[in-house]
Amino acid sequence: MNVSEARPPICDYEGSDYQERFWELGGRAYEDRVEAVALGRLLPAGGDRLLEVGAGAGRHTPRYQGFRQIVLLDYSRTQLEQARARLGESERYIYVAGDVYRLPFAPGVFDTATMIRTLHHMADPLAALRQVRFIMETGGVFVLEYANKHNLKAIVRWVLRRQAWNPFGYEPVEFVPLNYNFHPVAVRDWMAEAGFGVVRQLTVSHFRQDLLKRMIPLGLLVALDSVAQRTGNWLQLTPSVFLGAEAVGEGEHAPEGAFWRCPVCGSFDLKKTDAGMLCRGCDRVWPVREGIYNFKSALE
Repeated sequence: MNVSEARPPICDYEGSDYQERFWELGGRAYEDRVEAVALGRLLPAGGDRLLEVGAGAGRHTPRYQGFRQIVLLDYSRTQLEQARARLGESERYIYVAGDVYRLPFAPGVFDTATMIRTLHHMADPLAALRQVRFIMETGGVFVLEYANKHNLKAIVRWVLRRQAWNPFGYEPVEFVPLNYNFHPVAVRDWMAEAGFGVVRQLTVSHFRQDLLKRMIPLGLLVALDSVAQRTGNWLQLTPSVFLGAEAVGEGEHAPEGAFWRCPVCGSFDLKKTDAGMLCRGCDRVWPVREGIYNFKSALE
């Protein structure tokens, strides 16, 4: 796989208070709970090594307790600092600041991966999905969440001529810079092209309306959504859709014992030094500071 190609633009949450502002103070308990239900249905009970792409401040990480090791990947170092403060220092967690278009991992080293509330920031979603497939072993489980442009609210607004973009078109819609909604057919096509076979679809957040969240008790609303999620294989009309998929086809193989891969030259020969991870293929040093591996910029 070529690692020298120019990357698409990146949505950077560096310095953001997203976790506190959006989740903890934003009245999103319903969305958080129904996402947990979907993850519980699509993920295996446990496994060896899980990659959390777009881990942010680690909101979902405690839900992956059955896995021996969890790698939290995010482009924002400050988000990872928040995750580390929440989860603590442990050999079980590896914190990595890196680029999804140039993942710093050897092929086939993960048996499970998740990408929740992250694909909607991808200007080139197929390229990102190909990278995830590259680092997964064949037969591994991948759980993907995406923002659905073909949702009921968007359809009604389009019929009433209150929005310009067509929710039935397969092309992505960028509603604000680097925030995209995707059509379910397009996402499934990208998944197949990247090397994933979709096993199950769940529709999530059926009742994402402030009035409903105020009027209906949280437990009841989550229970109703839990039942409605099961319709996802037939209809995708919610703002959020979860896919459970399997990595299919013949994957690439890394040298025995390799875990890291230089995101610039592609070498598997990286050694930890006092300064960071030294790539013997290109002599770059990728810093490691306060328990966070930084593969965004090298010391050269």
